[in-house]
Amino acid sequence: MSPEQQPAAPSTVEGGSPIDRYLAHNQAHEDLLPRDLPSPPADRVAVVTCMDARLDVYRVLGLSSGQAHVIRNAGGIVTDDVVRSLSVSQRLLGTRSVMLVQHERCGMLAADDDAFAEQLERDTGRRPSWRLGGFADLEDSVRSGVRRLRAEPFLAQHDDVRGFVVDVSGGRLREVDVPAE
Repeated sequence: MSPEQQPAAPSTVEGGSPIDRYLAHNQAHEDLLPRDLPSPPADRVAVVTCMDARLDVYRVLGLSSGQAHVIRNAGGIVTDDVVRSLSVSQRLLGTRSVMLVQHERCGMLAADDDAFAEQLERDTGRRPSWRLGGFADLEDSVRSGVRRLRAEPFLAQHDDVRGFVVDVSGGRLREVDVPAE
């Protein structure tokens, strides 16, 4: 279903948007986050995953606040910005392990980079400087991301970089074998 076809989310705030509803929830509750958590994640792990709203990474992995860094983007692909965030995570905040998690039925599967760029150019008069990052094979995308991270000079730790695919229907993870090169 395209964004235009999706029904508007109901709002509990009179005449408000979903953002108004989120704000009302926030203001109605105190102590939403644990106090006095240190900035470095307790498990020294960073998770790179997709922004898909169906993927509740905290629930799937059994995480709670303060346990791991979670870095999300469209597709859970390894981009320059993901490398920037992981560099901060490792070099400034002490993480040692990276878990790359992509998922079945991802919108980036079979997404056409060129067609998307052309559509944006038609709509805005400008072609984006970045690539969409669509991929045809989910496990190949995970392998490619893991290999890039293992070879990335800006990361301090390369020993524990692993890749996974999650089934968004039930949340089960399966590890993708990425032999060391």
